[in-house]
Amino acid sequence: PQVWLPLLFFCATTLLSVFFSGNLSLSSYAARKLVLFVILWLTVNLIVTRRHREFLLKALFVEAALVGLVAAVQVLLQYLQVRELAPEDFYLLMTHTRATGFLGHWMDYSGQQMMVLAVLAAFVLWRPKVKWGIVLFVVTVSLILSFTRGAWLGAAAGVVLLLSLKRPKLLLGLPVVGLAVVLVSPSLVRERVLSVFRPGEDPSINIRSEMAQVGWNMIREHPWLGIGPNRVDELYESYLPAGTEPIEGYHGHLHNNVLQIAASQGLPSLAAWIWLMALWGRQLFRLRRRLGKDDDAEGNAWIAAGALAAWLAFLVQGMFEFNFGSSEPLMLFLFLVSAPYTAAETLKDSSPDPDTSPATERKNAE
Repeated sequence: PQVWLPLLFFCATTLLSVFFSGNLSLSSYAARKLVLFVILWLTVNLIVTRRHREFLLKALFVEAALVGLVAAVQVLLQYLQVRELAPEDFYLLMTHTRATGFLGHWMDYSGQQMMVLAVLAAFVLWRPKVKWGIVLFVVTVSLILSFTRGAWLGAAAGVVLLLSLKRPKLLLGLPVVGLAVVLVSPSLVRERVLSVFRPGEDPSINIRSEMAQVGWNMIREHPWLGIGPNRVDELYESYLPAGTEPIEGYHGHLHNNVLQIAASQGLPSLAAWIWLMALWGRQLFRLRRRLGKDDDAEGNAWIAAGALAAWLAFLVQGMFEFNFGSSEPLMLFLFLVSAPYTAAETLKDSSPDPDTSPATERKNAE
């Protein structure tokens, strides 16, 4: 990926912010996480054939389905426990602690499932097969049961993009499908959707409004280098209006990529990040056009479309969560958006060239 210039700028501004943060031991963790960007070069150099690339992605699809089944069991066990012990606080308790799969937090889990769903949807659209349709169904259900609205919106954005590229006429029926999914889903899912229209009753929406104000205050006082990575929780209350108690909840970051990067690392770092993500999206879009609308003989078109959908889903979820700062979603994101660059090299399977006539061998030797 030709994104090295904004990436270097982002890393440099991050390191400067760490150095001048005032709490080097706390902020230095952000500097160590920059090593994750090595995944870009590992991906494009270690995937050597189309078969290799598709094996990795298909294994990822199956893994996501299996993790989704584990998460469904977690949801069921939590449901039974809450129904028995505290039915009066059913919605609050079911959404306060959610399924995590094999990860430590439901935001990381839902973010990964969201990106896998985007790429898997591209695979099913470009190469429709029943067995992969079933895998897509399982991953979709697991994402719905994560009760994470930001991941829902990200996945929806990715699917809309894919349909516009491959089956634009199907977009007309998408609102009907979405409404049907909401109606047949458990009551908790419907309540989760409707809560968006009742922000005063949802603490997760209220705290995001408070975080927006805190983040703006941080940016206004520290526009160039920010307050330092990983210092939001430490300084959160000092940027609230005098005498104001913070809304109860997690204050480790500001639940928004743009707000978090600007507040913790400064506006130059934010500019580098926007440059990086915009350039990446532009390259993936051009790559998708280069590989064509339909699968060629090498079967490369779907992976570029899927990566573009995952890129968009990641950005949309990042409006409600600092997913760029979470290692697990970021690692998967870097892999998925780098994989199409191996297709751009028109990689062949490792089978021998069928034309092995003596004349061809002489020509090759020359």
